[in-house]
Amino acid sequence: MMYAVNYSQRAAKELEKLDRHTAAIIYGWIDKNLMGCENPRLYGKSLVGDKEGYWRYRVGDYRIIASIQDNLVVIEIIRVGHRREVYDV
Repeated sequence: MMYAVNYSQRAAKELEKLDRHTAAIIYGWIDKNLMGCENPRLYGKSLVGDKEGYWRYRVGDYRIIASIQDNLVVIEIIRVGHRREVYDV
């Protein structure tokens, strides 16, 4: 099973707001580690509390918050941002 990656509208906007260098690093990490992977849980960590059911991926000081949908074989990128503000609602 190869997982596809989709971006929420919010995540796409957050990536557009980042400087080009940082955005390129994040896109590259997603392409290398998540696109077409067989086990997306290998690289991330599950979140707890009010964010239970979501997964976190670390890319330097930035975090990718995602929802893994096994029945559709899709990884939905929910948020992308600096570690100090990405967990805020």
